[in-house]
Amino acid sequence: MVGLCGVVVFQSRADALARATETSRNIALMAERDIERNFELYALSLQAVIDGVHDPEAMALPPRLRGAALFDRAAQASYLGSILVLDATGQVVLDSLSDTPPNLNFSDRKYFTVQRDNPNFGLFVSDPYFSRLRAGSPSIALSRRISGPDGSFEGITLVAVQLDYFHKLFSGLQLGRHGSIALIGTDGVMVMRQPYDPKVVGRNISGASTFRKFQAASEGSFTDTSTIDGVRRLYYFKHLNGLPLIIMVAEAQPDIYAEWTRRAWVIGSLMATFALAFVALAALLATQLRGRMRAETELALLARIDGLTGLNNRRTLGEILDLEWRRARRTRSVFSLLFVDVDRFKAYNDYYGHQAGDDALAAVAKCIGENLRRPADSAARYGGEEFLVVLPDTPPQGAIAIAETIRTAISELGIEHAASEYGHVTASIGAAAWTSDADGDVTEVVRAADRALYAAKATGRNKVAAGDADVAVAAAAGPRP
Repeated sequence: MVGLCGVVVFQSRADALARATETSRNIALMAERDIERNFELYALSLQAVIDGVHDPEAMALPPRLRGAALFDRAAQASYLGSILVLDATGQVVLDSLSDTPPNLNFSDRKYFTVQRDNPNFGLFVSDPYFSRLRAGSPSIALSRRISGPDGSFEGITLVAVQLDYFHKLFSGLQLGRHGSIALIGTDGVMVMRQPYDPKVVGRNISGASTFRKFQAASEGSFTDTSTIDGVRRLYYFKHLNGLPLIIMVAEAQPDIYAEWTRRAWVIGSLMATFALAFVALAALLATQLRGRMRAETELALLARIDGLTGLNNRRTLGEILDLEWRRARRTRSVFSLLFVDVDRFKAYNDYYGHQAGDDALAAVAKCIGENLRRPADSAARYGGEEFLVVLPDTPPQGAIAIAETIRTAISELGIEHAASEYGHVTASIGAAAWTSDADGDVTEVVRAADRALYAAKATGRNKVAAGDADVAVAAAAGPRP
């Protein structure tokens, strides 16, 4: 779930970046078309002036009529200064706004020297400057060369475009709180920038990393940090057709990802809540499952274990006997059983009570279990005060030795028994074995052990008997293989 959420959020971020790139491109296209259309009109107006200057009839007209013939209505457009005609020395000879041209010389201006020195330059767009005719208003000049019939330099015609035109155009475009749009000359000089700062206009940024990327292609986008205000932005740029200008639109990353960040927090918070709820539910279910498994295990254990003594119950004993009997017959090995019975237990219960009787049985069962040394040996409560011990791979001598060890341990418990001839709790044990050369089945072995137990009780109790004959305790003890 978290991985899926991460993929969705990451894709949403990529979508936000793609939308920002497309938005920047559309804004740049709008500004580009407006600038190119107006500059085309200005260039046509300048060409019309050049054509008029070369027309002797137009130049022979009175000043007022000559101005009307040379200068069209474009000269009266907003943010446009006067259209001037300069002679070969840079002196103003014609002014679209006055019949009497000002006594000014602009031979030192680049828009004049470039046209003078380059006969085929075409339309020249100057860097920003402060106009001498409009009280220092920041402007750029567009100029064209006036050439004689023989190609000689006869002067220029120019028009001044106030930078307020670009300022108004850019300020109407919405790019977010930290966005930026700029018009930059191909030489790196800043013509206009929004947000507007008079100190930035005219600055040369040719050394900036962003400008080097502007020069690397005619159009493109990239992410970089501005050298002007230090804001990291997504830049889209395009070189204007036929003009030495670059339009640049840049959206700030905080603005691009503002909505995405908000949405990511909402989605992330919801997903974290769902994930935590899922984990909590899983943990709860796991706890319940573990509890159920423990209960089932305990039930299964209770179904196999005698609750009072902790030994195997009668049902489990049947399974063990069947398993070990089959294995003994298959491997032709020895199989022994011990039948253990607590002596005079009914009298003990009558005298000491059933609770004391249960405690005595539990103590006897513990003695039996502690004296079984091999993992394959097992003991079970056969019923009442009787216990059955299964001894796989144990010959009769070994079974009698184990029986004697168990009998001695029970006797040494020292549990008081006033009704016993020994004064404490004792047990009688019957032992029986099956060997590979014997007949019969496991039932016969159990019966033989039961008969041996009866014989032990009949001959004085607190002893071990094997088969159908009494076995002296001292003589019966022997090492277990």
